[in-house]
Amino acid sequence: MFANSTPVHSTQSGLHPDLTFHVQRALDHQWQRPIAEHTRAAFDTAQQFYQAHGGPLILDAGCGTGHSTRQLARCYPRACVLGIDRSADRLSRNHDRTLGAFPDNALRVRADLVDFWRLAHLAGWQPVRHFVLYPNPYPKASQLKRRWHAHPVFPVMVALGGVLTLRSNWQVYVDEFACAINLATGQKPPVEALSLTPESDFISAFERKYFDSGHALWQLECALTSMDIDYA
Repeated sequence: MFANSTPVHSTQSGLHPDLTFHVQRALDHQWQRPIAEHTRAAFDTAQQFYQAHGGPLILDAGCGTGHSTRQLARCYPRACVLGIDRSADRLSRNHDRTLGAFPDNALRVRADLVDFWRLAHLAGWQPVRHFVLYPNPYPKASQLKRRWHAHPVFPVMVALGGVLTLRSNWQVYVDEFACAINLATGQKPPVEALSLTPESDFISAFERKYFDSGHALWQLECALTSMDIDYA
């Protein structure tokens, strides 16, 4: 069942011509959308878990069922790993029977990422690592503003700092993200093809599914310094 994923198809073969405009507008203007109360409550829960656990903080943004959160918690046993996703259905799936008990140093949180990131920045969080693994690529050119790097929340995401790791099965998405990082920070993070084998320790179920389906997989990784912004 893991080898039936359709490759990303898009009429867009390179960087979107409007990418620079949207990134710069996000950098120049504070985003004023009110934060949803349900995400404030979810953040309070995450804050309590983080404070109780201590240790370095790792964020798994868009964690889905939490498979990647499990993997990260096991790879970094001394860290506090928070997996955030907005889907109650995905988060409710219990894989303990096949994957073992959920690690004690990890927590899955149902929240809207755009609000969670802003609350994390306001709270002064400084994750040591920040994973954005296989986000919806929104491959239609008209969907540019729905991609994280062209979204108004992008400066907040970057401002959290830490080592940011992005993986995708659409190279254009990663190339655009690298361009947005360059516009925001001046850094030029490399975009690299992932070299995986059937024996690799796949970080998420999507990664395994895309690999088994024969997709090329791409990664961007860069160390970000905190940006001084005042986004509420």
